[in-house]
Amino acid sequence: MSLTVIGLNHQTAPVSVRERLAFPAAVLSEALCSLGCQTNIAEAMILSTCNRTEIYCIGDADAAIQWLASYHQLPFTEFAPYLYRLHDVQAIQHAFRVACGLDSMVLGEPQILGQLKEAVRVARCQHTLHQHLNALFEKTFAAAKEIRNESAVGENSVSMAAAAVKMAAQIFPDIAALNVLMVGAGEMIELVATYFAAEHPRRLTVLNRTLTRAQELCSKLNNGANARILTDLPDILPEYDVVVSSTASPFPVIGKGLVERALKLRRGMPVFLLDLAVPRDIETEAGELNDAYLYTVDDMVSIVQHGQAARQQAAAAAEKMVASKVAEFIAWQQTRSSAPLICALRSQGEEQRCKVVAKAMRRLRNGTAVEEVLQRLSHELTNTLLHAPTRALNKDSQQHPELAEAISLIYHLSDSHLQQ
Repeated sequence: MSLTVIGLNHQTAPVSVRERLAFPAAVLSEALCSLGCQTNIAEAMILSTCNRTEIYCIGDADAAIQWLASYHQLPFTEFAPYLYRLHDVQAIQHAFRVACGLDSMVLGEPQILGQLKEAVRVARCQHTLHQHLNALFEKTFAAAKEIRNESAVGENSVSMAAAAVKMAAQIFPDIAALNVLMVGAGEMIELVATYFAAEHPRRLTVLNRTLTRAQELCSKLNNGANARILTDLPDILPEYDVVVSSTASPFPVIGKGLVERALKLRRGMPVFLLDLAVPRDIETEAGELNDAYLYTVDDMVSIVQHGQAARQQAAAAAEKMVASKVAEFIAWQQTRSSAPLICALRSQGEEQRCKVVAKAMRRLRNGTAVEEVLQRLSHELTNTLLHAPTRALNKDSQQHPELAEAISLIYHLSDSHLQQ
């Protein structure tokens, strides 16, 4: 069955489209179960990040696309222009490039490999990953580790987290004088909070749906960060100069009205709002307010690509390594696919050998001369092993001329043999 990757990413679709096809962590398991129930899909894995949504599947790609549209209740025509569909070798190459960070907004960024591993883990838990995709991702992870270690593709990259601080510094040059609010406590917020904590802001607060998770993150930051519950947001928002949000909420957690009230209480002091969530956490209309500077992941392109030119040479080397690893994987696949046939062929040959030897042993017990037994054994064994290819040539070589070429190749028959 065909391997297909169906998806869209930061290169093909704006965040306004990506967020409508995203799979928050809370629904990913259920979505995979739903996709796995499609009779035309044998295996599936969904990768959903702020920059991409991709379905890796074995089976009917059209069925997967129909499911994607149905699951999100979005007509196919609305996202068709942004969708890419890659099959077999192209799909394998894409998986390797994604794992190596060669298809990321931040060239060589390491977070995508962890996100890919988590997506595979969820798919395994939901039993939607079997022989083909398991093999693909095992080889993909091994290749990504080797390529990252041997190439410099990830060196000198500006991460999304570091870019968040740079963007805030364009509005507030002195981060140390600011109050910084983190909304959410996931991996992305943890990375961003770590960078802000290194700048020693006046106050750093982590806001989350569960207080325990916010407290855990604050303890990691080790700079006196405060933990608060998400329901406190309306009361404390006016106190903060920088707000970075990345939750798994399917709906905005910060509306225009909330920001507008906060700005009135701030009396003309601007606020920097960075929405790293997909779907977005902050209503787009909030960016229309005076003194509200709202940015999304797509606005970070120019900053995260700083130094990109210096990494292009390393990327070229990494691309060559990817091509080599893809070729190795395909060759390994072909070898593995032949294994059952090889086993069956050897088993049949062993069965035929045992029958001929058994006849020879009976003749020896009956007193037949050893020389005669050996001669008859060799003739019978030769006839038995060559019966199938000889019969195929006599019966089917006219309709299937490739049989003659295949048998010549298998038995190493040169022109001199054929002329005899």
